[in-house]
This record gives sequence, C-alpha cells and structure tokens, in this order.
Amino acid sequence: MNYIWEVVGRQPTGQQQPSGADTIQKLCDRVASSTLLEDRRDAVRALKSLSKKYRMEVGTMAMDHLVRILQSDRTDTEILGYALDTLYNIVCSDEEEEPGIQQKQEDDLGAQFTEKFIGDPDNITLLLALLEEFDFHVRWPGVKLLTALLKSQCAPVQSIVLVSPMGVSRLMDLLADSREVIRNDGLLLLQQLTKGNTAIQKIVAFENAFERLLEIITEEGSSDGGIVVEDCLLLLLNLLKNNSSNQNFFKEGSYIQKMKSWFEVGDDNSGWSAQKVTNLHLMLQLVRVMVSPVNAPGATASCQKAMFQCGLLQQLCTILMATGVPADILTETINTVSEVIRGSEVNQDYFASVNAPSNPPRPAIVVLLMSMVNERQPFVLRCAVLYCFQCFLYKNQKGQGEIVATLLPSTIDASSVSAGQLLCGGLFSADSLSNWCAAVALAHALQDNLTQKEQLLRVQLATSLGKPPVSLLQQCTNILSQGSRVQTKVGLLMLLCTWISNCPIAVMHFLHNQDNVPFLTGQISENLGEDERLVQGLCALLLGICIYYNDNSLENYTKEKLKQLIEKRIGKENFVEKLGFITKHELYSRAAQKPQPAFSAPEHMLFDHEFTKLIKELEGMITKAVLKSSEDEKKEEEVKKTLEQHDSIITQYKELIREQDCQITELKEQVASLSSQSETLQNTVTQQFSQIQQHRDQYNILKLKLGTEQFSGKDSHVNGLQPEERSQLREQLEELQRQNQLLQTQLTDRDSLITSLVRECVTFRTCSWIRSRLSERAVVCLQEVELLRAQLQSQSAEITELQREKQELLRAPDATVREEVQALLERKEVMEKELASASSTAAVMQTEKSQLQQELQESKKEQDDLLMLLADQDQKILSLKHRLKGLGETIEDEDDLDARDQSDDDDDDEEECDE
Repeated sequence: MNYIWEVVGRQPTGQQQPSGADTIQKLCDRVASSTLLEDRRDAVRALKSLSKKYRMEVGTMAMDHLVRILQSDRTDTEILGYALDTLYNIVCSDEEEEPGIQQKQEDDLGAQFTEKFIGDPDNITLLLALLEEFDFHVRWPGVKLLTALLKSQCAPVQSIVLVSPMGVSRLMDLLADSREVIRNDGLLLLQQLTKGNTAIQKIVAFENAFERLLEIITEEGSSDGGIVVEDCLLLLLNLLKNNSSNQNFFKEGSYIQKMKSWFEVGDDNSGWSAQKVTNLHLMLQLVRVMVSPVNAPGATASCQKAMFQCGLLQQLCTILMATGVPADILTETINTVSEVIRGSEVNQDYFASVNAPSNPPRPAIVVLLMSMVNERQPFVLRCAVLYCFQCFLYKNQKGQGEIVATLLPSTIDASSVSAGQLLCGGLFSADSLSNWCAAVALAHALQDNLTQKEQLLRVQLATSLGKPPVSLLQQCTNILSQGSRVQTKVGLLMLLCTWISNCPIAVMHFLHNQDNVPFLTGQISENLGEDERLVQGLCALLLGICIYYNDNSLENYTKEKLKQLIEKRIGKENFVEKLGFITKHELYSRAAQKPQPAFSAPEHMLFDHEFTKLIKELEGMITKAVLKSSEDEKKEEEVKKTLEQHDSIITQYKELIREQDCQITELKEQVASLSSQSETLQNTVTQQFSQIQQHRDQYNILKLKLGTEQFSGKDSHVNGLQPEERSQLREQLEELQRQNQLLQTQLTDRDSLITSLVRECVTFRTCSWIRSRLSERAVVCLQEVELLRAQLQSQSAEITELQREKQELLRAPDATVREEVQALLERKEVMEKELASASSTAAVMQTEKSQLQQELQESKKEQDDLLMLLADQDQKILSLKHRLKGLGETIEDEDDLDARDQSDDDDDDEEECDE
C-alpha cells in the first residue's frame, strides 16, 4: 500500500517528497472511504504516529473521522485504541519537550481542540460508553483522553458528565479495576472530575468512594505508601473540602475511626522519605477539613467528639511530643491539634493533661510556649504554636483561669517554668515578634472573662533590685512609652484594649496612673509617619475604651473630663479619623478572614483575629460616646432610668398576667370537670326519678290489691299477701331509701365542689373576665341546686302521700302489716330530716352566692382603678419615647407589639367564650 510507504518516508527514486499535510489528508481519505476494516485500522495507526509531530494538521483534518471510527467500529478494540490515542495526542501537549512560550501555544491549541471535541456533547457520552469496554487498549487511552479533556475544559466536561446517564458510576468502576495502571489513572481522572463541583462530589461519595479509597490507602501502606496514596488523599480532600453533606456522610460512616491507623508512627523517626512527608501532610489536612472553624459548629463539634473517642487526638498528641519529626510535619500537626481542640471542652481538658516525655515531665502547653517565645525557632512553627494556644483558650474559661493563675503570687513555683512566666518573659524580651505573640496569647487568656481580667490586676513584677514592684498593667504602659518598635506597641495595645474593655475596675487602675492619659493624647495628636498611624489608631481605641467603660470613680478622669480633654488636645473629628484608620489597614482585613494567623513575614504580624471582632464591636460605640455632649448624656441617662422603671413595672404586670393565664387554664380545667360531674349527676337524678316512678306504680298496684280484698270482707285479706310479696315490698322500700341516701351524698359532694370553686374565684380579683365567667358558672350551679331542691320537694310530697296511704293500712287488723307501716313511718321521719338538711344547705349556698356577687362588684371597681393607672403609665411612656425620638435616639416601638398582644388576648377570650 502506497500510503504506508508515504508515512515511513520510503518513496521511489525521482518522486517528490509529499508534505505532512498531504500525507495526513490522504490518510483521512483512506479512513473515510476504505471499506475494509484492516485498511482503516492501518490508516488510523498511521495518524497516531503522526499526531505528535503534526498535531495541528491531524487535529484539524482527522478529528471528525476519528470520532466516526469510535461510533462505527465499536467491535474492533484495536482500531478504537488507535483512535483514542490519536485524540489524546491532539488535545494533550507534551509538557517535558515544549517548555516556555511554545508550551503556552501548545496549551492554547489543546484547548481549541478540546472545545471542538466537546462542542458535541454526544462525543463525551460516547467516550463514557467506551470506558465500559474491559479491553486494556480501549479503557486506558479512554481514561487518559477524558482526563486531558477535564484538565483543558473542566467545567463544560463536568456538566456533560453530570447529565449523562450513569456517567459518574461508570467512572467509579475504574477504581475497582484489577489493573493498577487503570486504577491509578482513574484516580487522576476523578481528581479532575471532582474539582469545584459539589453535585459530582456528592455522587462520587455515595458511590462508595470513601470505602474504596481507604482500602487502597491501606493496601498501599498508608503513610509509608507511594504516589498512589497521595492521589487517594488528594481525591478525598476534593470530596470533603467545603462539602458539608460529604463530611457528614464521612462521619456517619465511621470513617474517622479508620484514620487513626494513619498516624501510628514508630519510635524510629529518623527515616522520613519525601513521599511519607507529603502523605502525612495530606492526612493532617484531611483531619483539619473535618474540624475546620468554617464548618457548621454542630458538625465540627461532632467530629471533634469522634476524634477524641476513637483515640485520634491522642495519636496526634503523640506525634506532637515525639522527637525526630520533620519541622513541616510538626507544624502541621500543631495546627491540626489546634482545630481538633478548638471550642471542645473535653478535648481541651485532655490537651491540658498531655505531658512531654522529658525529665521531669512538663506540660505540652509549656513546651510549646517555649518554642513560641524562642526567636531561633522557625517563623511558621511559632505561628502554629500561637494558634494552638489560642484554640486551647477558645471558650475555655477553665483553661484561662489556669493560665492566669500561674502569674498570681500565691501560685508561682520558682522551681519550675510555668506558662505565665514564659508569657511574661516573651512580653518583655528584646524580640518584637516574641512581644507580639506573648501579648496576643495573654489577651486570649482574658477574652470574654471578667473574672480573669480582675485577677490579672493582682500581678506584680520586680523590675530591678531595690525598687518596688510594679503591676503588670503599669509595666505594659511603661514599655509603650519607651519608644518600642511598632510590632511591640501594637501587641501591647491589643493586650491593654482587651484587658480593660468591659472591665470598669481595670479602667480605673489604668487611669489611676497620671502618666497614661497624657501619653495616649500625645501619641494621638502627633503627626507621625505611615507606620505609626496604626499605633495612633490603637491609642485612640484604648482612650475610647477608658471613656465608654468609665464608672466615674476617679474625679480627675471622669467621662466628661476625658471628652473635654480630647476636644481640647486632639479634636473630636481628628480622634474619630485616627480611630477609623484601624479598620482601613490592609492587614486588618487579612486577619479578620480566618482564626489561624497566616502571615507571609514576621513584620506582617500586626492583627489578631479575635481582636478584629473586638474592634468591630467597639468602634461605633466609642465614636458615639465621644461625639455625644454631656447634656445629651444626662438626658439619655434620665430617660433610660425612667424607661427602666416603667419597664420594670410593665415586666411585673406581664409576670402577673402570665401567672393569671396559668390560673385561668387551671380554672378552665376545673370548670370542665364540674360540667362533666353536673351532667353525671343530672343523669343519676333522671334514673332515680324513673326508679321512683316504678316503685310508685308497684305500690299503687299493691294498694289496690289490699283495698279490694278488704272491701270484699274476706277474712283472709291479709293472708292474701304472700310472704314472698311482703318481702319483695320490704326490699323495694329499702332500695328506695338507699337511692335517696345516694342522691343526698352526691348533692353534698356537688355543694363542696361549688364552695371550692367560689373560694378559688375570690383569690383572683385582678382579672375581671375570670370573675364574670365564674359568676356565670356559679349562677348556673345555683340554678342546678334549685332544681335539685325542687326534686327533693317533689320527693317530700311523695313521702307525704305514702304516709297517708300507710295510715290507711294501719286500719288493717294484721299485726305484721302494722309493723311494716310503722317501719315506713320511721323511714319517712328520716327522709324529712334529710330534706331539712338539704334545705339548710341550699340556704347557705344562697348566702354564699350573695357574698360572691358583692365581692365581684368590689373586684370590678379595683380592676377599673388598675386600668386607669396603666393608662396613665402608658401616656407617660409615650411622652418619654417622643422626647427620646426628638433627641435623635432610635427607640424600639412597642405599641404595635402591645396591640398585637392585646389582639391575641382578645382572640383567646373569644375562643374561651365560644367554648
């Protein structure tokens, strides 16, 4: 075949050598027109061999033909492999052979061919389908081609893969390939695929990526493994960084516990290969991703707890205290331990108990602080130790107290070095970076802790022999006035601002020294260079704190006198301008971004992250306090006091209303219970009336029967009543008596319940609505009592009728009948007594009803007086609010809130009335 000879360059003698473009064009024609698979395969093989040298020509003329080969010749794996290799050579440049400007041109060319290839999304879908082919010559070049496409045009390719059916799942299958070369290139492919795409990261994670990656890391030897372990760790970082869903999945899958084995380094730490250092560095970064301060607080806390419970924190502390560990690994381990303990009380307590393996043993905190104040240590290591100390004290009042206690006279141990001694030594050393780090560390021991701010005022320092000791607060101001370097001044000013803020006692101690205020005003008023402007701003902040938190206990330095001093010596506008320079500083914005101190050079360490929060909180308040006149302050204080008084009164009434609401609820329950009992009693009375009617009918029948026998003149009229009938009559009479007694007992119980309800009603005179409701209920109960009384009167009439009938029966000659009638007469007397008792009870209830009505009238009058008082107070509050608004104050308007509360109360009342 002539085209093969053209490719290899063997031409017959006397013929002109064709150009590369001509040869490629002929090969493309062969690919497009050849009907034999073998011819097409040879042509594609030739294109592959020319694709590196003639990249532009092959990419321009052959790309479409190669794509068609991938579509049509799916059964021949050899030609598919050639086509994929050719496409890979087109879109991927050789970085080793073409450096510099030529490399940039080649990258641009690869980006153009990539854009052309992915212009049709079906090409990516086709490539994903080819990756299912198990043949090595197809799968491997397919993986490399897709990786090259992602490197060149990441976001568009990610979008296509994301919408392709089972696209990500097909790529995850590469990790299960038994051929290491494909598995390893699959790791590189997934690294590119998961960059910056949260949706793909989630899909990859839920395709069991964590389990498979941890298995590969273990198989490859964990931290002692090679480049494959590094690739797995990079992929894990892609999946977990800034992805809360994957972080939660990683934690819930108990994968944190499996990370512990990564950090089990041996005692012999002399041989650390470059790859091991890289692997361990990435492993530490992976731990930090799970406990990063930027994560959600709840997620970070749960990961910190898991790391302590599985022993990972203990393992990290072992590396921290080990010897022979490389400096960069030690630095990253310190940063990792810092974030594992930050804000976690249990982890902070454990870290406080860790001792270094020295003789005698020293706490790990002391050993780390030695490195921080040692100017011979690397700068990044000193920053890491400072961050660790800050994280140890973050929201840890117990740890803050322990650090401050090492400075107090009663706890100083001359035989050992303590954290407080190291901080004081660094605070007053000749190294400005040590001054700054020690000042910031000591400021964190006082952060949001008023008790320790007051305790630190007790610290006394011996400056030289024969001179009296001075306080730590005064020594800091003495160093400031001695013309130290800018970094030292900034550190000391940050310490002083943190110390005296929100602590009037510390402000008083600071102002007690007559030299402090003149020094601050002198610093602020001078025209200094650019470097000193930050110091001037911090001096203005310190002086503003002395004004804002001043309790006016020192006559010479009250709030008003300090403001007058500012106006005369500095000028209010100049003061505010100097104060505002702090937040305009470039390093301020950098420090405010994240808690970890990250500086490119030691001289850039000027601001602490927590201090930036304090500035943001105090700047507006201090500006307002300085610009405000004394009259405005007095008026504001008067208004505040008045508002506080009225607020206290309103608070009392609100508490009273809450109590009454609870009592109303209880009374509602009692009324509901009484209503239920009333219905039960009514049903019982109805049943008893029915039974009485039955007994009455039976008695009438018996009476008629006895009368008929007596009228007929038979001697056996009494004997006509059989013994069974007489016993039945006796039983019925006894049953009637028992039911009457039961009715009387129930009536007594109901009377006691009504009496209890009346007593409870009397105790709640402050709520007119309750009284009205209870009054209505009491009237209903009294009506029911009247009904029961009428029923008793009806029963009394029936008993009278029975007495008359019994008198007639007494005429009967039978002695047995007389005895029965006599028994009925006795029972009748008992029932009359019970009726008299019920009547007296009804009279007592009538009297109580009259008393209740009188008390209700009195309570209504008291309620009206209370409403008048509240109306007067509301009018006073409204006038005071208008005065405050006239003075320019922003006052929270509670009228709408009160209206809504009143509306809610009215709605509740209506609902209760409906019930």
